Amino acid sequence: QVQLAESGGGWVQAGGSLRLSCVASGTGFRFDAMGWYRRRPGKRREVVARITTSGTTDYADSVKGRFTISRDNAKNTVYLQMNSLKPEDTADYYCNAHVVSGRYDFGDYWGQGTQVTVSS
Repeated sequence: QVQLAESGGGWVQAGGSLRLSCVASGTGFRFDAMGWYRRRPGKRREVVARITTSGTTDYADSVKGRFTISRDNAKNTVYLQMNSLKPEDTADYYCNAHVVSGRYDFGDYWGQGTQVTVSS
């Protein structure tokens, strides 16, 4: 069974920083591309940042230069360092992982989400 467990959300003032973590678990599974998405109030879920197993990253334009995604493959963990936070970054943040096992592709799995609130 695959599980993604996020942590690190919370409340912060504008200009502050938070670091999100997501640990992926599941015996016999491998986690390929991983990423962070968010759903802001009243909006659809959107990609924030993604990272491949080799470390290639891409970011939404709105977070470039402020957020950094990284991963520790040995720990099946992906991080999102968020700096210079803005009120518009307020959202529920979700971890995502593309799961495979052997030659089988199980598609994308999602965490439960962690809330980030940025006050002005």
